[in-house]
Amino acid sequence: MSETVKNPFQHLVEPLDPKDPTRQFFNLTKLKDARYDRLPFSIRVLLESAVRTCDEFLVKRSDVENILNWKHTQTQTVEVPFRPARVILQDFTGVPAVVDFAAMRDAVMKLGGDPEKINPVCPADLVIDHSIQVDFNRKSDSLQKNQDLEFERNRERFQFLKWGSKAFRNMRIIPPGSGIVHQVNLEYLARVVFDHEGFFYPDSLVGTDSHTTMIDGLGVLGWGVGGIEAEAVMLGQPISMVLPEVIGYKLHGTPDKLITSTDIVLTVTKHLRQVGVVGKFVEFFGPGVAQLSIADRATVANMCPEYGATAAFFPVDDISIQYLEQTGRESEKLAYITKYLKAVAMFRDYNNVSQDPDFTQVVHLDLSTVVPCCSGPKRPQDRIPVSDMKEDFKSCLTAKQGFKGFQVAPDRHSTVVPFQFNGKEYTLSHGSVVIAAITSCTNTSNPSVMLGAGLLAKKAIECGLSVKPYIKTSLSPGSGVVTYYLKESGVMDYLSQLGFEVVGYGCMTCIGNSGPLPEPVVEAITQGDLVAAGVLSGNRNFEGRVHPNTRANYLASPPLVIAYAIAGTVRIDFENEPVAINSEGKEIFLRDIWPTREEIQAVERTFVIPSMFKIVYEKIEKVNERWNSLVAPSDKLYTWDPKSTYIKSPPFFDGLVMQLQPPKSINKAHVLLNLSDSVTTDHISPAGNIARTSAAARYLTSRGLTARDYNSYGSRRGNDAVMARGTFANIRLFNKFLNKQAPQTIHLPTGETLDVFDAAERYQQSGVPLIVLAGKEYGSGSSRDWAAKGPFLLGIKAVLAESYERIHRSNLVGMGVIPLEYLQGDTAESLGLTGRERYTIIIPEQLTPRMLVDIKLDTGKTFQVRMRFDTDVELAYFHHGGILNYMIRKMSQN
Repeated sequence: MSETVKNPFQHLVEPLDPKDPTRQFFNLTKLKDARYDRLPFSIRVLLESAVRTCDEFLVKRSDVENILNWKHTQTQTVEVPFRPARVILQDFTGVPAVVDFAAMRDAVMKLGGDPEKINPVCPADLVIDHSIQVDFNRKSDSLQKNQDLEFERNRERFQFLKWGSKAFRNMRIIPPGSGIVHQVNLEYLARVVFDHEGFFYPDSLVGTDSHTTMIDGLGVLGWGVGGIEAEAVMLGQPISMVLPEVIGYKLHGTPDKLITSTDIVLTVTKHLRQVGVVGKFVEFFGPGVAQLSIADRATVANMCPEYGATAAFFPVDDISIQYLEQTGRESEKLAYITKYLKAVAMFRDYNNVSQDPDFTQVVHLDLSTVVPCCSGPKRPQDRIPVSDMKEDFKSCLTAKQGFKGFQVAPDRHSTVVPFQFNGKEYTLSHGSVVIAAITSCTNTSNPSVMLGAGLLAKKAIECGLSVKPYIKTSLSPGSGVVTYYLKESGVMDYLSQLGFEVVGYGCMTCIGNSGPLPEPVVEAITQGDLVAAGVLSGNRNFEGRVHPNTRANYLASPPLVIAYAIAGTVRIDFENEPVAINSEGKEIFLRDIWPTREEIQAVERTFVIPSMFKIVYEKIEKVNERWNSLVAPSDKLYTWDPKSTYIKSPPFFDGLVMQLQPPKSINKAHVLLNLSDSVTTDHISPAGNIARTSAAARYLTSRGLTARDYNSYGSRRGNDAVMARGTFANIRLFNKFLNKQAPQTIHLPTGETLDVFDAAERYQQSGVPLIVLAGKEYGSGSSRDWAAKGPFLLGIKAVLAESYERIHRSNLVGMGVIPLEYLQGDTAESLGLTGRERYTIIIPEQLTPRMLVDIKLDTGKTFQVRMRFDTDVELAYFHHGGILNYMIRKMSQN
């Protein structure tokens, strides 16, 4: 805590225990400021960080005053710095981060600096969870086979990460096969209160995954940022953020005994999307919170990105402490966590109204109004009561192509395609379930829904029900603890009998690593042009994400995933139709096999115990023998292998010099793509399979690889040549130039239809700058830095959109791509833009946050847009050509 030497708030420091003066904390209550007691608990965490790290340089006394004055800054844009206690990464975003660090060390050395200055200064945990795929399922050896393939495909990436864990201090790697990053964070990594270098302070973090917010359910403030921004934080740079509005979300009432946490979160997601919480914190309060377990709260917090907020905070209370005890945390830690949080007025009693702070706005949810539901078929916020699923799917078939429409001609609604599978004949039709996956930390972290699924499976087997063998069923828990309690409680065998074998410990189907469908199933879907369905207990269901052949994808609780798998279709009304007819001809309804909350809780109390967590986590860093046997170099500078198709030195810093260049206008740019609303980072930079006809496939083939060895885009994020070719390569990308879904565009000078990369390459060869036109919510979805790096490498200088998802806008800024926003009321349509014009964007030398700039078209038309550099710090990054260039120059100064 060297900052305390010059910290103007040093007078607030006192020991937590008078008997031990060596362990201290900044006691914010000694500010004796009435404003502190009215601050939302989430803002108190920001305040504590500012007070503790105040050095009158990166964090100033005026920043502390601005945070204290939060209530009166709601109508202003007030920028404050925030230094999170730690950073968390997963391997899809972690590999490019380590690649960047390795390349930055090279760049610093070329500029005459000390390359070892490029090193994390705050703790960073990287959990390898995104690499494993569902190649094998339904067999008892599926887990082993999938893990073998994972290592075979990713050995080079894993060796590189192991090098990183040696070359960089403060970086811990959690090996593959351990679980999903957010569940491991919740059950093991979370400190709740740090005890570090003689000081206690709140645990807080940023992560390179948008669902980092899951940890908010435990009372640890955290959210997702772009990988580029996370790298800067790891190097000691505070996050520059606009002091957010805080929406108070009051929960009251008692949920029905048949309701799951999944039903609650899907209801909250739709509600908060309607309220509008983009860029805001949501803080939960009210007596209803006390009825939710930490696992329930974590489920609600996990889907924070789906309702658009920055964070979804549940302050620590007694239930939080009980969870820490249940998950095997030491009693001494529980004691100082409780004592510290109470000392700084950050410990919550949800039934104590006098503790309720001020909020920007308060909205309510009566938990008794929540009904069983799913979300889909293309967006997480499109909630559908289970009772309406059959009719909703029917209307989606007819509706115009869009978020709730597939535009299937009425005379094709009853299409049935017969096919052979394992010597038997089956049929597929619209709405047939072909993927049923219990997956994702959203739900597998919650024993109540996982045991609920197990008990439903038990009752289904006892009633003589089964799942058709062609349906790709899978169970991918977020940690080994899940398998432990499913086995100990006796339900694992029933899940296996229905085809839900453990296939791996990772994100798997939730991120599109669903693996191949049986060829006869794919042929039947293609032959009938069927809208086949996937049902998963995940958090995202954007078109093209789960699997290329499932056009309809529904988010559902684990018990409902099994129910739809047994039914074999989403075109069913569970209230009035049997889920199936058993071999004896008896109709079995869902209500006949659905477990009660009392049944689930009784099993949970008996089998989810602290010793399980201790057994699993005490050996988590050493249990993977393959990882232990990996040999990696130990040099401080990485030796790049020119033959590698996984790890490549990126061109971001080529030609970088210390001197800054003044900003230049963008002259006569062509539009590379003309896009609509809700273009996701999956559309911009897909993570899933590499299509055999794609530009990336052609590149890999030219390097001697066969299709079997392509792996996924996510696994190739350490290689810019693959990722540039994978940019806008999603087969579900809708480009207005083509008026259809395809990963292609029109090269405007010639009128040719080309793959997006090939068109961009032609423009670059001609020296023509590029821009993208887009609608609302551009860049929604995962916090994917390659969704900014890829466009940068394609020569895209700016994006003009109606609105942006928070993290993606930050990533564009981080890469020096200008995010432009139409003025209120303006759209491409209202301005008469076709995208075939040439655009000159006037960039003045003197820039200010959120300033207006002129765009001149070659047609003679001129209009104004807002430049979305929201803070002075973001402008500084832009002047440097991006945040990493800024850090390299800073680290190269002697």
